[in-house]
Order: sequence, then C-alpha cells, then structure tokens
Amino acid sequence: MARFPKGYVKPTDSCDSCLAWGNFSGRRCPTCYMFSRSHDEAPCVGCRRVQPTKWSYCRLCWCEARLGAKSADSRPLGETDVRSRLGAVRHHQLFFVGMHYRRRSTPPPPRPRGRRGAPRKPPPPPAWRPDPGWRQLPLFDQVPRDYSRLDPADADLTSPWLAWAKYLAHQLAEARGWGRNIRFAVNRGLAFVLTGYVEGDVIRHTEIFAPLRSLDLSVGHIVTVLEEMGIFEDDSQPSFERWLAERLAGLAPGIRSEAERWTRVLHEGGPRSLPRREGTVWLYLNGVRPALLEWSDRYDHLREVTRDDVLTCLKALHGRHRHSQLVALRSLFGWAKRNGLVFRNPTSRIKVGQYEYAVLQPLVPEQVARAVAAATTPATRLILACAAVHAARVAQIGALMLDDVDIGNRRLTIAGRVRPLDDLTLKLLLDWLEHRRTRWNTANLHLLINNQTANRTIRSSNHWISAAMRGQAATLERLRVDRQLEEAMVHGPDPLHLAEVFGLDEKTAMRYADSARALLEQAAERSLP
Repeated sequence: MARFPKGYVKPTDSCDSCLAWGNFSGRRCPTCYMFSRSHDEAPCVGCRRVQPTKWSYCRLCWCEARLGAKSADSRPLGETDVRSRLGAVRHHQLFFVGMHYRRRSTPPPPRPRGRRGAPRKPPPPPAWRPDPGWRQLPLFDQVPRDYSRLDPADADLTSPWLAWAKYLAHQLAEARGWGRNIRFAVNRGLAFVLTGYVEGDVIRHTEIFAPLRSLDLSVGHIVTVLEEMGIFEDDSQPSFERWLAERLAGLAPGIRSEAERWTRVLHEGGPRSLPRREGTVWLYLNGVRPALLEWSDRYDHLREVTRDDVLTCLKALHGRHRHSQLVALRSLFGWAKRNGLVFRNPTSRIKVGQYEYAVLQPLVPEQVARAVAAATTPATRLILACAAVHAARVAQIGALMLDDVDIGNRRLTIAGRVRPLDDLTLKLLLDWLEHRRTRWNTANLHLLINNQTANRTIRSSNHWISAAMRGQAATLERLRVDRQLEEAMVHGPDPLHLAEVFGLDEKTAMRYADSARALLEQAAERSLP
C-alpha cells in the first residue's frame, strides 16, 4: 500500500484496480483492497490488465458482468449467473466508489430484533502473558527494527503474544466503547507490530508511528493496548524540545546555552523557583528572542550586554510590547545574576511601569443573540451556559468531570469552587447527559466528550470547545468577561465580592471594579439633563 508523509491529505482520485472515482487512501479503493488480499495478481482474461483476479477475471470485469446479468434478469443473482456473463464483457462502465454492492443469492438469516449489520463475532478466548520458559539472554542490546519493510499480508496470526493482545484489546474495547471499525483497526495493527516479537523486546513509538500511519491505522488505540501489555516505550521527542530548538536557532553559542538553561528553569522549575506554565515560557522566550538575535551579531555571552544595549532595544517598542519584552529581559538577567553568569544586571533600575488597561466594555444584546443562535447542539449550549452564566474559562470547561456535577443538590464545581445550578444550566446539563448516554458507551469521566475523546480517557481540546463561537463577536472569553462585568455593575464595584464569587485574583478583581465604576459614572452623566 502506498505510504504518504505525515499531514498529507490524498486528493480525490481513481482506483488503480476498478478505476472507480472517489475519496480513499492508498492506490486502491477499500473494496479492491480487500479483494486483493485474498486473490493473487495475474493478467485478466477480459481486460488484459495485471490485477488481482478471481477465476482469471479482475474485479472490474466482475462488476461489469454483474451489471449486465442484473439488467438481463430481475431475479436474485448468484455467482454462477455472473460467471456465465464474464466472457461477454466487451466494455466497462465507470462508476463511483461504493456504487457496486454484491447482493445475496439467498435471503440473509434472520437477525435479532433491533440489530443491524453482520452478526457480532464471538469474543476472543481468554489469554495471558506467554510463559517465556528458558531462553538465551541477548548478547547485545535490541537492534532497532524497521517495520516499514514488513508486509501486512505476512503478519503472524498464530503468535501467542497476538492472542494475549487481542484479549486485552477486547476488554479495553468493551470498557471504553470502541466501535467495530476501531476494533478491526486495532487488531490489524497489533498483528502488524507483534509479528516476530520475542520476550524482552521493546516496541518504540518512533519505530511504529510512521508505518502505522501509512496504513491508516489508529496509533493511539494500538499504543494503549501495548502499554497495557507493558512492552511499549514512548521515545518520541516532546513538542517543547522541538519548539525550543527552533527558537534558539541563530543565537551565538554562549548566549544560546545560557538562554536554554534559563528557559528550562522556567519550564521545569529550580531549587527556589516553581515551574511556569508552558504558555508563559513561550511568551518569555519569544519576548527576548529579537534582542538576543541582535546581540548575537556583536557579542558571544550575556555578560557583554550593557545597560545601553537594553535601552536601545526598548526604544523601538511601545505599550504592551515594551512591557512584555522588559519583563522577560528582567527575568533572564535576574536569573543570570543569581547564578553568577553576569557581573551586573543591565536591566536593574529600568522601570517597567504600570500597564494601563482600557475600560472593559459589555456586550450588546445583538451580539449575545447571535452567539446563542450559533449554539445548535447540546454540547455547545452547555459550553455557552458555563461561560455566560458561570464565567468559566475554556480550559476549566474542558476539565469538568462527571463528579463535579451534583444534580440532586443542584451544585456544579468549577475549578474547585462550588456554584449553585440555575434552572437554565440544569436543563442544558440534563439534555447533554441524555445525549451523551444515548450517543456513546464510554468510560471517559470528563463531562464534555466528542467522537475523538469518547473512545479514550483524555479531555476535549480547547480548540473543539471554543470552535462553535469562533468568528462570533461574543466569543467564550468575551462572554466570560461580560458576565463578571455584569456582576460588578449589578452588585456594585466591590473587588472583594468579585473575588469571592468568581475566585479572581485581587488585581483582576480591582480591574473589573474600576471598569464597572467607570461605566456606571458614564451612564449617570448621560442620564443628567
């Protein structure tokens, strides 16, 4: 099967075997791919092409013969009827992928009432970790294995490790609600990676990721089974390491090493400092990078940077950009001074200044109405209520668990703070729970799930949560700010009240109180004659 690079999306194309046009991965459509797995390639008697053949005819000739037999006789067709017309095929009618389906010559057996599709396959027999017995200890370390050279058709289906893996996969599928397609893909991927496996080997992420993706198999679910077996090692490079190497490119060696140490202390923490959030680390390094690139053309170490160099870099900046870069530079040189990397802090006695925030403005009713009209699913309505009624952030909404909902006592816990459930949120919450129960059979304990997270135990992404309101004037963040501003205007601009109700920081609560006070004063001035 053809292999494509990561992130590649194959355009609409025609199948190399049946010439059908449609969207599919690889060279053949799904039906021809399954046909090729059970039939060998040979020259077709009808069209003279070298293709997988059955009774010396390719699948395209079979489709044309079936179409001709169907038009000539209205009774149910069998394989004998179609074979009798294979020799009469003189042309081929092109079609789209999925238009040809084989019809049964006899009625299918009765299925249980209310069930669709093929009868469910029996579960795999119970299996446990194979007994290694006596074995020769390896003389050398495990040699990296190239799975791209392995043909899926040569998979060892009799391996005891595969039997154990299938049994564990069945248990995980029952617990997490994996569908039929996921189960088939997981069993196929396990047969692929466990072929030739022996006791003591380790299956590494970097070795199986590209081959499994080229076969359109779910790497995450297969890795879950391998981790359950205890034979998987995640040796993939974290995204933070790739980002750090990209951001430090172009710096002088001395400045690069010191900036890297400072960034790692921010990210991982130190003896006297707590680790910062990854977003904060990104902002700090991105803030100092332009200045470090400029200094790398003249200097080799941070100790050569003077106070005039810092002031020169700051002169070209104004407002928030100057504030952010100066804060990041003060952090960098303060850390370097404490660790003895510079003799003197060039950013000392350079005042950052108090950042003047603009007055927060409330949303107009038309903006809120458009946001409400955009929420068309039970999930988006509940997300909208959490932001607009309870002033919850996007990350806090995604982190909600089922245990955070107490319907009997009408309580909702958001970020550790217990809030009463109003009638609107309670109705939307019950609608979502009913939709979740009927839509998925899942072991995910997060309140909000989707098609990707229902089969796993992780939370939904911030991108998915905020997707419905993206492009609206009233985004989830604007709705959260509007709710807190409304509380300050209705109950008075009291920072203590805002901090108690929403759990805000003292400076943030004072900012909302100042904005509410300014808005109330403007309203009072307009009301005067």
